Amino acid sequence: MNKVEEFEDLRPLLFSIAYRILGSVGEAEDAVQETWLRYDASATEVASAKAFLSATVTRIAIDVLRSARVRREEYMGPWFPEPLLSDPYQDPARSAELSDSVSMAALLLLERLSPLERSVFVLREVFGFGFDEVAAAVERSEAACRQLLIRARRHMQAGRPRFEADRQEREELAARFFGALKDGDVGALRDLLAADVQLVGDGGGKAPQLARAVGGAKNVARLLAVNFPLLARIDVTSEPHDVNGQPGAIFRDRDGKVLHILALDVLDGQIQTIRMVVNPDKLSHLGPVADAWAVDREVKRARGQVR
Repeated sequence: MNKVEEFEDLRPLLFSIAYRILGSVGEAEDAVQETWLRYDASATEVASAKAFLSATVTRIAIDVLRSARVRREEYMGPWFPEPLLSDPYQDPARSAELSDSVSMAALLLLERLSPLERSVFVLREVFGFGFDEVAAAVERSEAACRQLLIRARRHMQAGRPRFEADRQEREELAARFFGALKDGDVGALRDLLAADVQLVGDGGGKAPQLARAVGGAKNVARLLAVNFPLLARIDVTSEPHDVNGQPGAIFRDRDGKVLHILALDVLDGQIQTIRMVVNPDKLSHLGPVADAWAVDREVKRARGQVR
C-alpha cells in the first residue's frame, strides 16, 4: 500500500484514539488531519505505519488536551464530551472495552486523569497496545508508563461505570422511556428511573440549560413530563439513536435542525443518569444546529397557552 492507502486504512483507529483522549469530535478530527500532514511530509521510512501514526496522533492529542483543560476549567456549567453517534473503529476482540470506554460516563472519568495518564490508559487498556508501543507514543520509559497506568486504573476503577449488559433489554427500556416522555406520563417515567437518578445538562452558556442538576425519580419525572410534551407541541421531534455507545436520542426542530442530544445510562433495568447536550458548538458535527433560544421562547409561549 502507498502512504495514502495506509493512512486511510488506519484513520478509524487514529480518530478513536484521539477522541478518547480529547472527548471532542472536532479536536479529534483535527488531530487526525495533522497526523496525516506530518506523515505525508516525513521522508523517513517507517517500520510500522500503525505504530508511527498511533504515536503521532497520541502526541498531538496530548498537546491539544493540555491547552483544552484550561478552557474546560473555565467552562460555564457542567462539561460533557461532544456526542459520538458511532465509533468508526471496530475490533471484535476488544468490543467490550471499546464500547465501555466511549460512553459519556467513562469519558468524564478520564477527565480526572492527567493527559499522560489518560493517553497511557487509552492506548493500553482500551486498544491493547504493548508497553513498548505506549512508551514510544508518550515518550516515557516503559517503567514510567506502568506507573502511569497503575495510577490511571486506580482513578478509573473507583468510579468505573457499569451498564446494562443485555443490549436488547437496554433498547427496550429506552423505547419505553422516550414513549413516556412524548406522552408526558409522569408515572411511567418514574417507574423507569432509578431512585437517585440525575438529570444534567450542558449548554456552556450558549443555549438554555438547567440551572443545576435535578435529582430523584419524582423530581426528574415531573420535570420531563411537563417540558418535553411542549416540545412536541411546537413540532420538535426525537430520533432514537445510540449516543456514545449508550441509548439516546437526537431532538430536532421543525426544520430538522439538531436541537439537543439526550443520552441515558442504564443499569439494573433502570435509568441512572440522563445527560442533555445543548451547547451548539458540540452539536455542529451532526448537521445544521437549531436556534435553541428561539425554541425556548416558543416553549414558553406554549406553556402560557396551556395555562
